[in-house]
Amino acid sequence: MVLINGLPDDKIAISDRGLQYGDGLFETMVYRDGTIEFIDAHFARLIDGCRRLNIEFAEAEKLSSELSIVCQSLTDNDAIIKVIITRGRGGRGYLATSGVEPTRIISTYPLPTYPDHYSQTGIKVRLCTHTLSENVALAGIKHLNRLDQVIARSEWHDSDIAEGIMLDCAGNVIEGTMSNVFIVKAGKLFTPMLDKSGVAGVMRAQIISLAAELNISVFETNVHLEDFMAADEIFITNSVIGLWPVYEIDNTVYVVGPVTQNLQDVLQQAKK
Repeated sequence: MVLINGLPDDKIAISDRGLQYGDGLFETMVYRDGTIEFIDAHFARLIDGCRRLNIEFAEAEKLSSELSIVCQSLTDNDAIIKVIITRGRGGRGYLATSGVEPTRIISTYPLPTYPDHYSQTGIKVRLCTHTLSENVALAGIKHLNRLDQVIARSEWHDSDIAEGIMLDCAGNVIEGTMSNVFIVKAGKLFTPMLDKSGVAGVMRAQIISLAAELNISVFETNVHLEDFMAADEIFITNSVIGLWPVYEIDNTVYVVGPVTQNLQDVLQQAKK
């Protein structure tokens, strides 16, 4: 199912700034067991992203109603719901036409299935060669410009590798191509700072919150590659996969340790 500005359609105008310039944002949400998981957090990030990009989005109620229609059409079928907000139509040139109404796009996809061992014994990942671009003004938000991730993801075709880890130009680990990353060292949890690049994922925020409830110390900090590789435990997160432990990175092997297992268990309860 696809809705564009509330109407069934699968085409946007050639002048839409989302197409022309990547001028917009998106959210990828999971519809499972009759509800959209972490919907409030997704909405909050979307609204904040619009604010930071100066997109005058005043259609939150319409978007919410449209999502309700989409959920009704899905009935009991679990799915991915993707929401895209663009600045809307505009003429040629970077300066947006004043008074442009943002474009709302909602599309649905089958919920992907992954091998059980991804969440149980973990995944194999690799280090990407392509580095993330830095831009303080865009750091953290889920804007439509994903070329860094597209280039990095094209680096491998080995189906045994489930994710690629991306660094910045200073050699700090930032995120996966589709995920946020966490490491455990001496029982403490560390996740990269996202003040210059990367996406502040909804699931990342959930893990940080759950860790605090479990009295696990959490630090958002610069994580250099050497420290990352020397971790006791490593796992990745996003809204679709939840939490996957990492068991191997470029021939270095890791265990699925107690902190990772504890957070997995608590996350499963939080999603019910």
